[in-house]
Amino acid sequence: MTLPRRVMIIGGAGSGKSTLARRIGACLGVPVYHMDREVFWLPGWAERPKDDQVRQVGRIVGLDAWVFEGNNSSTFHLREMRAELLIWIDIPLLTRLVRVVRRNVVQRGDVRTDMADGCPEHLRMLPSFLWFILSTAHSGRAKQRAFFNTSAVPKVRVRSSDDVNTVLETLT
Repeated sequence: MTLPRRVMIIGGAGSGKSTLARRIGACLGVPVYHMDREVFWLPGWAERPKDDQVRQVGRIVGLDAWVFEGNNSSTFHLREMRAELLIWIDIPLLTRLVRVVRRNVVQRGDVRTDMADGCPEHLRMLPSFLWFILSTAHSGRAKQRAFFNTSAVPKVRVRSSDDVNTVLETLT
């Protein structure tokens, strides 16, 4: 089996995309890119302009090797064009919400490694983020499912920690 050099990971907020991306990157020895860090956010929680987001995605997918995680569905097609493996993390909404709350409380004031510099976790932002997750849960999952089902890239749907372990064992 030839191991992939370009892996695309999608899934809802709190699904474990960043954690899985780091683990796969370590297994494959390839760099990891996070949509929130490299594409979407600028310091101070400022959103990068859309045209610059597309340029950043193009720059990353043009590289020889990557694990690229994130959920910006408007750039799915750009990442898919060069991906050798697509992973959809499709776990329950309640699990995702619990993870987001835990992450926000535990890492309060810190900037996560998958987030742009100058974008620390803040409790005051948590209610609006939870609302975003809840209000986009159905439509976001539908977009991910439709993309996953129609993609011609070899793919894996992850629905549990056992599935995560299976993916990692396959890649080592």
